[in-house]
Parts: sequence; C-alpha cells; structure tokens
Amino acid sequence: MIRISTSELRKDTADALNKVAYGGDRIALQRRGKDVAVIVSVEDYELLRAIEDKVDLETMRKIKEEPGEDVPWEDLKKELGL
Repeated sequence: MIRISTSELRKDTADALNKVAYGGDRIALQRRGKDVAVIVSVEDYELLRAIEDKVDLETMRKIKEEPGEDVPWEDLKKELGL
C-alpha cells in the first residue's frame, strides 16, 4: 500500500487517482504521520460492500434463529420513542 500525506494528495490528485483506478494500488492518506483514510478502486469498494452484506445476512439469520417472540416494527418504534 502506498502512503502519502494529505498535502501530497492535494498536489498530485490526478496521479494518485490514476494509480488507484488503473494501477490497482491502494493509497493510505496520512495526517501527522498517521493513516486517516484509504483511497481504493471501485472494484475494491464493491467487494468490501459484498463482504459486509454477507456478514449482515449471516448475522440476521442467527438472530432469527434465537428464541423469543417477534415484535412489530411500529410497536418497537413507539417503545423507543422514534
């Protein structure tokens, strides 16, 4: 992974985006020597979203298997004051 400061990114934004989009690189942005964000390709982002969706689905399936009664959405919102 490439690491650059946020000030370097301001100077060379187009180059950084080309490295990510066409070179497959990932760029960690640093502020005061610490990573604060990462620039990734759309493909990497979509893969991450798919992984998150799969984890969410597995969690939902486990929750549905837990014993207990279902609570209607409207009743839950009312109970939580939403």
